[in-house]
Amino acid sequence: MAAPLILNADDKSGSQEPVIGSGEHTYRVIHHWGRHNLPSTHDYGNASHGVCVDSRGYVYITHTGTPDSVYVFDPEGKFVKSLAGFHSVKKGDSSAASGHGIDIRSEGNEEFIYLSASYAKKSFAKMSLTGELVWTRDRDQIFEHAGFAGKKLGFRPTNISFRPDGGYYLGDGYGSAYLYQYDAKDNFIKAIGGPGQQNGQFRTPHGQWLDARDGTPKLVVADRANSRLQWFDMNGNHLRTQNGFLFPADIDSQGDLLLVPDLHARITILGPDNKTLAQLGDDEAWRNRVLDKKEAMRTSPKKWIPGKFVHPHDACFDADGNIFVTEWVRGGRVSKLIKV
Repeated sequence: MAAPLILNADDKSGSQEPVIGSGEHTYRVIHHWGRHNLPSTHDYGNASHGVCVDSRGYVYITHTGTPDSVYVFDPEGKFVKSLAGFHSVKKGDSSAASGHGIDIRSEGNEEFIYLSASYAKKSFAKMSLTGELVWTRDRDQIFEHAGFAGKKLGFRPTNISFRPDGGYYLGDGYGSAYLYQYDAKDNFIKAIGGPGQQNGQFRTPHGQWLDARDGTPKLVVADRANSRLQWFDMNGNHLRTQNGFLFPADIDSQGDLLLVPDLHARITILGPDNKTLAQLGDDEAWRNRVLDKKEAMRTSPKKWIPGKFVHPHDACFDADGNIFVTEWVRGGRVSKLIKV
């Protein structure tokens, strides 16, 4: 892997923007992408959490601010609208700021948003791009489906991923440490995983993705607190484990590449053989500062260094190979990495 670069590059307005990475994986970084277009009445609150892009190139950001829990921007970073998205199990619940996992899938001639709130009092939901609810599913329903009713298990689902047959998974990363599999008709199929450190078990399965890069679909899971990725076949059988990560938070793919945002201040890009091609922003000295509680880095934007990440929480490619990154920092931060 070539040594990473952090340079200065002039943008069209003449301001300085950092350039990170090297070779084919070199990117110009725009921190706080879209922020100046966000209405003054809107904020990301305690964190910006999830990010995904629809077929038009519109960017969807989940957060814990107000109003609502999802902000939508056009490809140029212009604010378009906000969506409520995350709905309370009980009427009158005022804790609306709960945006976490988000992904979008085309189904027929329409695209749909799938949302997980990472909050036990909110429902797992599916809705249209205009915000119309298709269905919601709460903890009691999911646990009844899984045969967990009456068991003392946590429930704070963190992310969603899709199957090639139209089914999908809900990952209960902060709760039970299971992934709940549903088919294309919304029927429950099985629970995968459970807490532990053995192969096939999880400690904070924070994100997951469909890995079909070699032509054979597999489920890959960011097993965050175990510092690893795990791959499973479409029947839920464990295939392989790959260590060498710090605190992997989620996964995306494009072509032969696998993108892994790591909460510990870096973003990893894996090639078709799952060898590391780039670790964007990787800097041990900076990471030590980020992880030093005395630095309070996630709440201290004046300490942030251009071209460095604090806590990458989610990341995704757009159609042009650029990367959007959302960070778990107070006030939120969305960065666009423009492929050079």
